[in-house]
Amino acid sequence: MPNPEVETIGKGTWIDKVADTLVDREKSLGRSTTLLKVESGLGASGVPHIGSMADAVRAYGVLLALHNLGYKSELIVYSDDMDGLRKVPSGLPAWLNEYLAKPVSTIPDPNGECHKSFADHMADSLLKGLQVIGIPYRFQSATDAYQKGAFSSQIDIILKNSVSLGRKIANLVGQEKFLQILPYFPACKSCGRLYVARAERYYAEEKKVSYSCIGSKIGNTDIQGCGHRGESDVRKADGKLAWKVEFAARWAAFDVRFEAFGKDIMDSVRVNDWVSDEVLGYPHPLHLKYELFLDRRGKKISKSSGNVITPQQWLRYGTPESLMLLFFKRIIGTRTVGLEEIPTLMNEYDLYEDIYFGKVSEDNKAKLVKLRGLYEYVNHLRPPTHPDIHIPFDLLVQYGALFPLEERIEKVFQRLVKHDLAKEKTDGIIRRISLASNWIEDKMVETHPMPSISLGSNESQAVGQLVSALRSYSGQENYPDLPEIIQSKIFEIARNNNILPKDFFKLLYKILLNKDKGPKLGNYAVDLGIERMCAILMDHIKR
Repeated sequence: MPNPEVETIGKGTWIDKVADTLVDREKSLGRSTTLLKVESGLGASGVPHIGSMADAVRAYGVLLALHNLGYKSELIVYSDDMDGLRKVPSGLPAWLNEYLAKPVSTIPDPNGECHKSFADHMADSLLKGLQVIGIPYRFQSATDAYQKGAFSSQIDIILKNSVSLGRKIANLVGQEKFLQILPYFPACKSCGRLYVARAERYYAEEKKVSYSCIGSKIGNTDIQGCGHRGESDVRKADGKLAWKVEFAARWAAFDVRFEAFGKDIMDSVRVNDWVSDEVLGYPHPLHLKYELFLDRRGKKISKSSGNVITPQQWLRYGTPESLMLLFFKRIIGTRTVGLEEIPTLMNEYDLYEDIYFGKVSEDNKAKLVKLRGLYEYVNHLRPPTHPDIHIPFDLLVQYGALFPLEERIEKVFQRLVKHDLAKEKTDGIIRRISLASNWIEDKMVETHPMPSISLGSNESQAVGQLVSALRSYSGQENYPDLPEIIQSKIFEIARNNNILPKDFFKLLYKILLNKDKGPKLGNYAVDLGIERMCAILMDHIKR
C-alpha cells in the first residue's frame, strides 16, 4: 500500500495540485522559474462582484502554493479599462447611454466625483475588497499599458499576421468578422468611440492603422458612426486589440504563467492560446477552467443583470476568512452563492480551526491534511498560534435581536459570559457580534431564517409537547430555577417519545441554531424568550 503522506502534494488541496503542475510545466518548457507570475483579469465596465473577486483570490491561492513549494510569485490584477461600454449596468444612471462604446477609462464617475473615471470607480470595489482580506497584488491598467506601448511589439506581430489569424479564428470558433477586418479596434479621434471605427489597413513601418468610423451594432443597440477617417498609432492608447488576441498579447508582455478562466470565455481563451503559442512564440499560461457563480434563482451573477454581490456586501456580515473559504473550498462545479451562505461558511471555518488545533478529530488522514491545508491557505499561510472562541453566528444573531443597537455588543457579550461561552473580550468575539448586529439591522425578518428541517412523526410530536410545556412557563423567565426545569423537561419528553435525549437535543439545536450543538437549552430558552422559542419550534412543525 502506498503511503498517502508521501503522495500528498503540498498541503493536499486543489491549489497545491495546480501549483505543482505549473512548476513541472515551466521546467519542461525550459523557462526560468525565478518569478512565476499569475494573473487575474478585472472587467471595469460594470460593478465588480464576488465572482470577479474569486478569479483574483484563486490566482492568489496558486501564488501561496508556489511560495509553499519554494518559488517566488506575483499576482497581477489587470483592469481592462480600455474596454468600451457596451451596456449601462442595472441601477446606474441613464445618462451613461451617451457614452456607449467609449473606453470606460474616459467615462465620468457614475456616482459623482469620487473617482477619476467610470473604470476607476468600478475597479475600486474589488481592489478594496482584496486589501481588506489582505491580498497583495500589482495593479495593471490596460489604458496605462497601451499608453506606454507595453503591447507594441505584440500588436505589430499580430497585425502583420492578421490574414492567417482571421482564418484561424473562423476555423476555431466560427467567428468570421476578422476575415474582413483587423483584430484591432481603433478609438475614433472624432467621436471617441471604440467598435464603430473599422480598422482597414496596417502600415507596419509607421506602426499605424487606418480606419473609417462607419458605426456598429453593440448588443441590441445600433451605434452610429461619425464618418471620420483617420489613423491610430498602435504604440499609444489610440485603440485596443480584440479580445480574441489581446489575452495573448498581455501574457507575452507581462510574462504570465498562470491564469484561470470562466467557461463563458472559453472560445476566446482557445484562440488566444493559439495566438500566444504560434504567432507570438510565447507558450500560453497554464489555465484552470472554473464554473460561474449563480444566484438563488439559478441565474449567472452578472454586472449587467444587477444581481451582483459585492465584496463590501459580504464583508458587512461575514469575516474575511469566510469569503476566502468560499473561494478556496473547491473550484470545480457550478456554485450557487448568496449572503445566506455566510453563517454556514463562518461556522465551517470554525470547524476547520478546531480540526487544525486538534479540538475536533478527523480519522481520514487525506481529508485531515486537506482541511488543515485549506485552513492555512485561508489564513495566508500564517495561521494563528491558538484558536479563537467559537460562538455560532446564528446564536449571536438571535441573542443580538433581543437588544437595541446601541446596547447590543455589550449585552450580547454579557450573555455569553453568563452562560460560560466566553470569558474575556477578544477581537474575534467583538468582530463576530458586530457582524451579527449588521445582519440583524439589514437582514433580520420576523420569520425564522433557518433552513427547513424534515421531522418524523414522533419527532414532530415531541417538539409539539415541548412547545406546550414551554408555554406553561411563559412570563416566568425571571424564575431562577426555570433553566434547569426546562432542561429536565426536554430529557423527559425525549424519553416519553422513545427518542434518545442526545438525538432530541441535536434536533433542537438544528432547528434553533442550524448546528449540532450549542449552549445549554434551558438557559437559551430563557434568554431567547419562551414565546419566541415556541414560535420557532412551531414554525418547523407546520412545514
